[in-house]
Amino acid sequence: MPAAESCAANNVVDNICRLSPDLLAETCQHILTYLQGQTRGVDSAEISDRFQSAGVRLDHDALQDIIRFLLLTFRSGGKSNISGDELVSKLEEGSNKWSKASLQVLHKLWSEHGALVHTQQDVQAMLSIGQLVDMQWKLGMAVSSDSCRSLNSPYVTLLLKIVEPSGQICQRSFEMTVPQFQNFHKQFKEIAAVMETV
Repeated sequence: MPAAESCAANNVVDNICRLSPDLLAETCQHILTYLQGQTRGVDSAEISDRFQSAGVRLDHDALQDIIRFLLLTFRSGGKSNISGDELVSKLEEGSNKWSKASLQVLHKLWSEHGALVHTQQDVQAMLSIGQLVDMQWKLGMAVSSDSCRSLNSPYVTLLLKIVEPSGQICQRSFEMTVPQFQNFHKQFKEIAAVMETV
């Protein structure tokens, strides 16, 4: 590992070790719950609020680094299907800054949840599609367009928020004519009706 990466990893480990075992366990639980497919994402604002109420003062970047580090650690542990002992060994190889208490928390939680994370990652790898979490639309008037025949034609803009398999939330937007939107709406209603019968 290059010196700069090693230094950055040690800084993250130092910040993780500043957390009490209970606060570290709670933070890990948020991440493991997401990696097991039980939540749509990791809510860093909620984790930040919890840190603040526990008296832990970290800037936004340091908090994001902790979340990314734990996500990456647990995600790679799930892909490799390693045990709690193997996880701790890999962490100790990466940095000599780990406290015994922090490693014990990570070992305990990974021993309890690692198999479920591995199973969920297998399922996601098979599906590997994004999940729609929000959809908004607005009506507008065309001033110039390739698809509308005449100007001043109404159109609908759709904005979709999708959680990708990596956990990142991305936005996609596209425009449709009103008849296209009506057809889209009709198809969604048909899908909803079919899903209610399942």
